[in-house]
Amino acid sequence: MRLPTGQISRLGTLKSLLQRFAYLSLIGLTGALMLVGKADTVLVERARDAVTDAVAPVLRVMSEPAAVISNFVNNLRELAAIREENAALREANARLLQWQSVAQKLETENKSLRDLTALVPEPSATFVTARVIADTGGAFAQSILITAGQSGGVKKGQVVMTGEGLVGRVMQAGLYSARVLLITDINSRIPVQVGEAGNRAILAGDNSLRPRLLFLGNASAAAPGDKIVTSGDAEAFPPGIPIGQVSRVDEGVVEVEPFVVRDKIQHVRVADYGLAGILAQEIAAAKEK
Repeated sequence: MRLPTGQISRLGTLKSLLQRFAYLSLIGLTGALMLVGKADTVLVERARDAVTDAVAPVLRVMSEPAAVISNFVNNLRELAAIREENAALREANARLLQWQSVAQKLETENKSLRDLTALVPEPSATFVTARVIADTGGAFAQSILITAGQSGGVKKGQVVMTGEGLVGRVMQAGLYSARVLLITDINSRIPVQVGEAGNRAILAGDNSLRPRLLFLGNASAAAPGDKIVTSGDAEAFPPGIPIGQVSRVDEGVVEVEPFVVRDKIQHVRVADYGLAGILAQEIAAAKEK
């Protein structure tokens, strides 16, 4: 049944008045709440706590599906990452197996050649692992203190290294600790080979992070990226220990960036190649002459 036109007009007017009254009521209610909050903060805090307690269970229930979905998405991402990592590991394993086969072949060939030449093998090295307990690097000295000394077989002159390369040499050896002179120290001098050509030079520290090459026949013989290893000359260090790579060649100055970062050294290996004793004997013989 349709309403009369006059009644419809009255209902529209009443609806408009209610909307205006509701708007004014909300403004008034807001003002009243602000006044109450200023007058009685304890009551407002209690009301706020009550509303929070009432809403918290609802929010908790609503958040559970979101947490489940988030965990599900994270599990999918982790699964995809694990699959990619597994594929990369399989490829790396395959490459390592190929290198293992090549290494075994070269080892057999090397043994055969050694037997043919009757080569006298070099003495095998013994190692002592120690922890770095102090770094005394400064403007005038570059050295570290390690937790191994004479009681562990550490002697002055022994080689100190990490898995990355050469660290330095034992400078002083106490009973339970030792001081290591780093390759960056100004007193460090190491005979080295440069690049694949094997040009001889002396790696000299200057108390900076990058030691320099001295007595290199021609600076152009070194290029950035060339690997630097010990040469074994003067029996100060055994040959072939990695040290670093050429980082800069500028007007005859050749700088080397060591493989071992001093600030990241935590554990080192002190190697006894028997060279310290040989060097001491040679020095003693020279003094007698």
